[in-house]
Amino acid sequence: MKVILLADVKPHGKKGDVIEVSEGYGRNMLIKRKLAVEATPTNINNLKLQNKHREKLEEENLEAAKALAEKIKDWKVETTLKSGEGGRTFGSVSAKEIAEAVDKQYHEKIDKKKIHLPEPIRSLGVHEVTLKLHPQVTATLRVHVGEKA
Repeated sequence: MKVILLADVKPHGKKGDVIEVSEGYGRNMLIKRKLAVEATPTNINNLKLQNKHREKLEEENLEAAKALAEKIKDWKVETTLKSGEGGRTFGSVSAKEIAEAVDKQYHEKIDKKKIHLPEPIRSLGVHEVTLKLHPQVTATLRVHVGEKA
């Protein structure tokens, strides 16, 4: 019996795979637990349509990420830190604060989870921050940390 997996089933395959299993295992285990559906021509056609739709969405997301990366390369985000004598700073600039500054200055929402900071910025000056916009697209954002009055 051929079935289409609706979820990952460890020894047999991943979601969306068409596999051959015994009649009893397919009906009593996979289909009954809604882990698979029978591989009828209609279900196979639906699977193909879902795959095309998913690929189209992934392609659109990739193009949007590339366009955003092109815009970001010219940006310079301004933020401030409180500092004392000798340039010693109090506090740090986190990914959340950088995301808020980008939204405020350029009206572009960037998820703070996409901002890669090995550690928070604790010094004044210009720092380059890596943004992971998509698994295939990264961008570099310049962050200027000034002194708060």
